[in-house]
Amino acid sequence: MTRTPLISGNWKMNLNHFEAIQTVQKLHYVIPKGAMDDVEVSIHPPFTDIRSIQTLIESEDLDFSLGAQHCHFEDTGAFTGEVSPAFLAKLNTRYVICGHSERREVFGETDEMVNAKVKAILKYEMTPIMCCGETLQEREAGETESKVLGQIEAGLAGVSNEQIASLVIAYEPIWAIGTGKTATADDAQTVCAAIRAKVRSMAGDETAESVRIQYGGSVKGGNAPELMSQPDIDGALVGGASLDPDEFASIIQFGR
Repeated sequence: MTRTPLISGNWKMNLNHFEAIQTVQKLHYVIPKGAMDDVEVSIHPPFTDIRSIQTLIESEDLDFSLGAQHCHFEDTGAFTGEVSPAFLAKLNTRYVICGHSERREVFGETDEMVNAKVKAILKYEMTPIMCCGETLQEREAGETESKVLGQIEAGLAGVSNEQIASLVIAYEPIWAIGTGKTATADDAQTVCAAIRAKVRSMAGDETAESVRIQYGGSVKGGNAPELMSQPDIDGALVGGASLDPDEFASIIQFGR
């Protein structure tokens, strides 16, 4: 089965809406013709930029998908500072990241919260990019697969096979995010293959072959070719490098 690679740019808490517009315009300009024929690219700006980027993408018919970095699992309520998935859906948001390591480690999101967010995102016909990953301490203790596969099992609990097949799972080792370190292509492939095997045990062969699995963690133009060539890596969740249009464009070219 052919899975269309997804290259996602997570801008985190960077770029105001003017800077975001300029960045997307330049990205569109520097991507070589034909480089996106067999790859999908999603842009995940801060919440204050989403409406501006939506308008830009739609008015100029740019071949990017709009994404968000996070959402709450409730539609409405007394949740100061949170954003409803219903609001994101009204902005034609296609992808929503949930369970990012920074949300888990810094803001205390639990597996149960991530599971609730996966279901909320699906409810509004958007696609979750559900993240998983281990700390350096867990890696050195040989606990990578137990940690990651536990997150997969908990995050997908109660989600139908059809829904699992449609979503994206991002393996992003915590020790590699923003550190300049990255898993070797072989190591990344080993974990992504284990994730696919876990999905297969939970939801069957067809679902496992359909779900897309990204790698995230200091992805750059220099290491993208080897990472993207692995059989169970279907794209990348890119952080800092996605803020540089030239660097991000080089990663996109290797996603095909």
